[in-house]
Amino acid sequence: MSKQENHTHKHNHKNRKSVINRLARIEGHVRSVRQMAIDDRDCSEILLQIAAVRKALDNTAKLVLTDHMETCLVDAVHEGNEDIVIKDIKKALDNFIR
Repeated sequence: MSKQENHTHKHNHKNRKSVINRLARIEGHVRSVRQMAIDDRDCSEILLQIAAVRKALDNTAKLVLTDHMETCLVDAVHEGNEDIVIKDIKKALDNFIR
């Protein structure tokens, strides 16, 4: 993302603290999975933990998307920027769903 595309947020995201906490837990979980690989643990165990990390990331992304819709997009609509709202939600979905 270029500096020009980076929007400054002037509103609070109600799930911000939860997102930050989840990401910290995910970070620790990824380190644990890495250690499992270093320790030559069973492949099926490692894959199970990778699946758990992916699910945790997906759930965190849903929370970010919810905040985006409830704050960023709603604020833009209230400011009369419907075209920006449509562009923003498409961009968010394109980035999340590949």
